[in-house]
Amino acid sequence: MRTASTLIAGLIAAASVALVGCDVEKTREGNVDVPKYEVEKKQSGDVTLPKYDVTTPDVTVAKKDVEVTVPKVTTEKETVTVPDVDVKTGKEKKAEEAAKK
Repeated sequence: MRTASTLIAGLIAAASVALVGCDVEKTREGNVDVPKYEVEKKQSGDVTLPKYDVTTPDVTVAKKDVEVTVPKVTTEKETVTVPDVDVKTGKEKKAEEAAKK
């Protein structure tokens, strides 16, 4: 059970690091043609907002001592196998490919 949870935690950590290590390069310019509109005013408007009288509740925050049963937890050291993840960023990968050529 512990190895499965540590493996899942390692994979999640690797995925988040991999997303941060991306190298983005623009390969093409974009273009957006925005449509043109003509607007004509037909009449003047009048806005009257409603009015509200609000009575808010009174909230009192205080402390009090209550006796409850609390479990005691102990820990011990144990050696477990965890995943080792190595991530190459996009820049590192590109430099490595350039060095091979």
